[in-house]
Amino acid sequence: MGSRHEAKSVSASQVVMTELVLPSHTNSLGSIFGGVIMSWIDIAAAIAAQRHSNKEVVTASLDDLSFIAPVYKGWVVNLKSRVNFVSRTSMEVGVRVDAENPRTGEVFHTASAYLTFVALDSHGKPTPVPALKLDTEEDHRRSAEAQRRREMRIKRKSKG
Repeated sequence: MGSRHEAKSVSASQVVMTELVLPSHTNSLGSIFGGVIMSWIDIAAAIAAQRHSNKEVVTASLDDLSFIAPVYKGWVVNLKSRVNFVSRTSMEVGVRVDAENPRTGEVFHTASAYLTFVALDSHGKPTPVPALKLDTEEDHRRSAEAQRRREMRIKRKSKG
């Protein structure tokens, strides 16, 4: 449990993941299935949570996912994930998805999401994670916003 006190910086767990949109990822319109992007988001976020906690993690919730623009066959998808906030055993991870049209070089913001992960011990039980070291103004802003989202999640859960 000593590792809880050794805070880790946001940059230590950031993930950049790149995927190519293949025909098997697309619908009859030639654009990517939302579920494929959701799967990639979950993977990129899980890697960031694992890097931060050095533990196995499970997705507890997908708080917010907004699809902003379509992504087409042959395009490149770049996912960036980072831990925004840490509680005792859980972490909020933000993911930004940008798509790149390789023919024009244009880059489009296509989706954003916030996911919560819980770190597990060797018995599959929630286990404490290291604190999050906030190095930049952006880190502080993202952490404060994540804390507000966490409070809203807890409020929604208690009404449920």
